[in-house]
Amino acid sequence: MGRVSDALSQLPALSWRSLLREYGLLTAGGVLMALAFDIFLAPAEVAPGGVPGVAIIINRFTGLPAGLTMLVLNLPLLIPGFFHLGRFRFLARTFYAVLVFNLGVDVLPALLPPEGITDDILLNTLYGAVVGGVGSGLIYRGRGTPGGTGVISRILQRKTGIPISQLYIAIDGTVILALGLFLGWEKSLYALVMLFLWGIVTDYVLEGPGLVRTAFIVTEKPKAVATHLFQRMGVGVTAWEARGMFTERERTVLFCTISRPDVNTVKWIVAEADPNAFVVIGEGHQVRGGRLGRAPEE
Repeated sequence: MGRVSDALSQLPALSWRSLLREYGLLTAGGVLMALAFDIFLAPAEVAPGGVPGVAIIINRFTGLPAGLTMLVLNLPLLIPGFFHLGRFRFLARTFYAVLVFNLGVDVLPALLPPEGITDDILLNTLYGAVVGGVGSGLIYRGRGTPGGTGVISRILQRKTGIPISQLYIAIDGTVILALGLFLGWEKSLYALVMLFLWGIVTDYVLEGPGLVRTAFIVTEKPKAVATHLFQRMGVGVTAWEARGMFTERERTVLFCTISRPDVNTVKWIVAEADPNAFVVIGEGHQVRGGRLGRAPEE
């Protein structure tokens, strides 16, 4: 009973740590998106698409605060997210991220140069995309969304598996083309470049740099191959039985994760243990648990 009570006593602390981490990510992401908007995108009138793009147009012709405008436009879009992305947990995180982002857009200009830091529209486009993409990626990692069409993109990404970057281009790209009628086609083209890069950076922050490689090895000598991999590289190996559909011969499929620099080493080790093995190297974004790395040299 003592051990059980000790374990249970640690659960609230772990929960609070996780909660603080997530809201820290949401806060950092919202601030970065606001900085990208105020320093780079708004001064250059490069519409980022979706709700922020519409807010720039409204601000230009009416003078209404862009952040407050975005907040009003975002509220109806939280409804589909509530039903498809986690109900109250989604609503709390996303509303918080939207609040930090949208209010930051109106508050931060008092601390920033009013005309941005450069007049070069290309630099504004590139840096706005990178800073904003990092911000939105952090928000997604905090299990929220940056609101706007990001809610729709996240719903479609979860249901279809299509990367966020492609959904950004498909949804916000349509909005940007429409905004070309108001801001001019040159700025619209810059906005499309920004949108493409923004989506790539968001994917990178959300899913990782893809430094991990996965190895699938089809072999008739599984023990020899697995032993060589473990002894010489220190990687754990998982096996399952398979049958070649053409030859009808029984084989074993081995699976392991390795670092990118170790790909050629794995190929050589497998070739030594079983020259006839069939090896497929794939890419992974994240690894948790298991064993990844080299065994200590003797």
